[in-house]
Amino acid sequence: MNVLITDKQKAAQVILNSGEEFAIVKNPDYIFEEYSVYPLASKLSSLKDIIGIVMDMDGTTTTTEDLCIHSLEFMVRKLSNKMAKDEWMGLDHFIDLPFVIGNSTTKHIEYLINKYQNKFKLDKIKESFIYAVLWNITYGQDKQRKEEVKNNAKNLLLTEMLKDEKIKYLRNSEPSDIEIKQVQLNYFYDKYLEKLPEFKKEDLVRIGIDVYYQRYHEILQKIKLGQGSEISKQVFGVPNKHLITAMKGVEIFLPLVKGLLGDNVKYVIDYLIEEYQKSSDKPEINFDKSIVTNNLINLSNYFIKRPVKIAVVTSSIFYEADIVLSEVFKVLIEKISKTELPTECKNILISKFEDYTKFYDAVITATDSSEIRLKPHRDLYSIALYQLGIPKEYFDKVIGFEDSESGTIAIRAAGVGCCVAVPFAHTSGHNLSAASYIAKGGLPEVLLKENLFIKIERG
Repeated sequence: MNVLITDKQKAAQVILNSGEEFAIVKNPDYIFEEYSVYPLASKLSSLKDIIGIVMDMDGTTTTTEDLCIHSLEFMVRKLSNKMAKDEWMGLDHFIDLPFVIGNSTTKHIEYLINKYQNKFKLDKIKESFIYAVLWNITYGQDKQRKEEVKNNAKNLLLTEMLKDEKIKYLRNSEPSDIEIKQVQLNYFYDKYLEKLPEFKKEDLVRIGIDVYYQRYHEILQKIKLGQGSEISKQVFGVPNKHLITAMKGVEIFLPLVKGLLGDNVKYVIDYLIEEYQKSSDKPEINFDKSIVTNNLINLSNYFIKRPVKIAVVTSSIFYEADIVLSEVFKVLIEKISKTELPTECKNILISKFEDYTKFYDAVITATDSSEIRLKPHRDLYSIALYQLGIPKEYFDKVIGFEDSESGTIAIRAAGVGCCVAVPFAHTSGHNLSAASYIAKGGLPEVLLKENLFIKIERG
């Protein structure tokens, strides 16, 4: 075994010899070691060659952040019984959002428990937990999540409820109806509420996680069942709001680096510039269209000869990522169909976008690791690089894209020095100093202004 037990002086020397810059990551409260220390790869602002790209899902490829924020707010509302906005306005987008986006669900819930626990009501905590357990057992689709919920129920003295024969009668006959009726709930509340013990802080975190996931998975299932408009109206008051959308320029960026555009990229230059102009806090750049076109044609043709491997990396579990990526690739098809690309090129791209699992070379989710090892820990990105088959000596030929503070740290901690932050509205307040470049104009800026950080000679 490659393990050495030593004293703190030798351990400190090993750490000092491993890099010039380090990240100190706070672990969840129930972990023995309070902090983990990671050496960070040296920042790279340009590359001689590109063989791989690792990129975040939420905030970089797509956005489900509005749904996550709603589900986190829902958790606080349920535990405090403040369901209406006139009782509680909800999360403060300036103060709270930096702490509830881009990290693990456990860290998000810990923050909210610490801040809002004084609003919670014991009876509502108990009711919310029982509902979350029953819903996951009855309608939950992710096996791992169901087992975690059952384990939490056992730890909180609800083993008897899990064996209750009446659980099997909770499922409604209508497949599209995935809510438990109040008359059914009353039986379980009356019988099991008083069996729950006094809650410690770690119990509240577990309960908060279960309530959050119950709401988030309920929304995802309804989207999958074609009820997106209903959920949009219920959550945001707008019936036709896209709940899962693509980030700016993704539909051009992905096929370009896969070598699928070639000279056809010239037909989407104006489109990329328009997408860039939509960024509210973008730096002011006056593009010389002839230079941009020449650069992007050269770049696009470069990738015809050297298509890169791409991994999408997310702290969401696979069940969530599968629904989200399936939906966003439908959006990508819609976007491509509306571009000025030639029909033959469109058809090729549409066929490539029909199945995200065949487009990406690796899809890494929280299911591949553990809740306690998610961003800003390096594990997910290290797994991605391994699955792409890229050895450590070639990490300087990889670009990582992230929208959050924890994500940029995770990329650098995994050994990738060219880390590009593409912040959007919800992460604009994050500390992105770990990134080697901050693209406020998103992926369009990376292509139009920076030529993907690589110099391509004509021919």
